[in-house]
Amino acid sequence: MLAKTREDYLEIIFHLESEGKSVITKEIASHLKISEPSVSEHLKKLADEGLINHLPYKGVSLTAKGKKLAVDIVRRHRLSERFLTDKLGVEWERVHEEAHKMEHGISKVVGDKMYEMLGEPKTCPHGNPVPDKEGRIKEIPSRPLVDFDKNDRLTIVKITDEEPKLLCYLATLGLMPRKQIKIEQKAPFHGPVMIKAGGAVYALGRKIAESIWVKKS
Repeated sequence: MLAKTREDYLEIIFHLESEGKSVITKEIASHLKISEPSVSEHLKKLADEGLINHLPYKGVSLTAKGKKLAVDIVRRHRLSERFLTDKLGVEWERVHEEAHKMEHGISKVVGDKMYEMLGEPKTCPHGNPVPDKEGRIKEIPSRPLVDFDKNDRLTIVKITDEEPKLLCYLATLGLMPRKQIKIEQKAPFHGPVMIKAGGAVYALGRKIAESIWVKKS
């Protein structure tokens, strides 16, 4: 398997595990925008390399070896995002795609230099934690917006879905890390979540609300 392809798979599996989602073929295929049979073939190769545990019909999980590699990929990606925003002024909503192009060509030596130059950042621009030099990840305790109730006052910690169109939409609403919000209403039967932010009220679909992780203010 090509190194870039291997890294893409490990990164997606890491993200899904971190969000507590089921790491199944269908979910991976959706993220990578490829067919399920192709995903199944690549997962078998990752299992043969000892990078994942793959139980048919039950999904996959990273092995210790696989997680170590995945954390390194995530570190390179989030440092690249930080570099693009902080040093090059690339827009918040565009850096995820650009960083994805950069991450595969960054060595550990260069990654460590970037980490030092950027002042040892704790998070990427979207609030997700940057692993330190030893691969340790320090998470700020948070949960998806949908887990909270009406009248809860909250602070946005991170955006877990870094799809550019979603990030652009959230940016236009000002819904970025450290923004304070309040839940006005939660519609039943997986309906929208109404939030108040900066004097305005927005209706967020459940999928979007699941990608916004918050803590109580």
